[in-house]
Amino acid sequence: MAAAFSCPVFLPSTFSYNGNRYHGRIKIKINATSSTKVKTLNEIAGAGKGSSSLATSTEIGHLSQEQIRQRIPTKKQLVDPYRQGLIIERGVGYRQTVVVRSYEVGPYKTATLESLLNLFQETALNHVWMSGLLSNGFGATHGMVRNNLIWVVSRMQVQVDHYPIWGEVLEIDTWVGASGKNGMRRDWLIRSQATGITYARATSTWVMMNEKTRRLSKMPEEVRDEISPWFIDKRAINEDVPEKIVKLDDNARYVNSDLKPKRSDLDMNHHVNNVKYVRWMLETIPDKFLESHQLSGIVLEYRRECGSSDRVQSLCQPDEDETLTNGVEQSLLKNMILTPGIMEGNGYLGPLDVKSYGYTHLLQIKGDSKNEEIVRGRTRWRKKLSTLPYSS
Repeated sequence: MAAAFSCPVFLPSTFSYNGNRYHGRIKIKINATSSTKVKTLNEIAGAGKGSSSLATSTEIGHLSQEQIRQRIPTKKQLVDPYRQGLIIERGVGYRQTVVVRSYEVGPYKTATLESLLNLFQETALNHVWMSGLLSNGFGATHGMVRNNLIWVVSRMQVQVDHYPIWGEVLEIDTWVGASGKNGMRRDWLIRSQATGITYARATSTWVMMNEKTRRLSKMPEEVRDEISPWFIDKRAINEDVPEKIVKLDDNARYVNSDLKPKRSDLDMNHHVNNVKYVRWMLETIPDKFLESHQLSGIVLEYRRECGSSDRVQSLCQPDEDETLTNGVEQSLLKNMILTPGIMEGNGYLGPLDVKSYGYTHLLQIKGDSKNEEIVRGRTRWRKKLSTLPYSS
């Protein structure tokens, strides 16, 4: 008769952060019997090729093959050496150090808005990863998976003082807070590691949707109990009264009706990722304007999801000779760090009388009888200035 046993195995781990080297151990628990054939890690990794045992059984001991490959923590982690991340804000916030890669920049060697949005999404997911709450969903907790719930974003605002350049090292902070009874707010700050200057800030509101019915859902108490200990009463953007975005109609000046989602546009929740929406919006603005202006702020109000079979229309309408006078523009100024370089016109926005340009946007699904809104948007723009915010 084979004897059963349980054996913990510790693997050494070394990583660097802020110039300091840290040493730790990764603990793996192996459950087996005396007759168990032990496989090497290489054998486990390659077992998917031509292996009938892994094709029919996803369990290796108490861990599935997916869990082994993803290494999703089951308990709260303070440091993630693989993603250069760590827990901050008295144990509930998250900070990740990233380098701007070549495929994240545009023609002027600066990061694109899409790249910043992707970094926001990635750091948010990594924050949940570090919490020990992540299940096998797209940022969903264990309680959410048990209730067939997923996260969907309902509103997002981004303010960009300056765009990072290729090869620059950034620190991205993110944290969560309450938003009404059934929502959650998530905020971000992006700063230069070299100078400490804040480049961009963002805030968003998230609600839950039933994955099967695709209807919005109240937050179950078990989910609230999971996430509420992580809430912080802190905001990246102080927005007293959210700006109301008007709905455009067919009289909008610029219209693009030839938009069709691709399968590659879908995320793990099986709908078009919100970053794709921003690309469609910006591509509707004339190229001549985009060549001489840089986006400084965007507000998005999401109405419904978009699938791969939908036909999408993008509309946008420019403002008529606006300057820094209303909600978004005042908010931009209120949240800026006004260094001497900015006051002298050598910083992000230049002189305070700089002219700002705005567009109103609408993405909608084209139907046979009626159109359905996907997202409304407002963008603010300024003339392109120097690449380096701290140049003399």
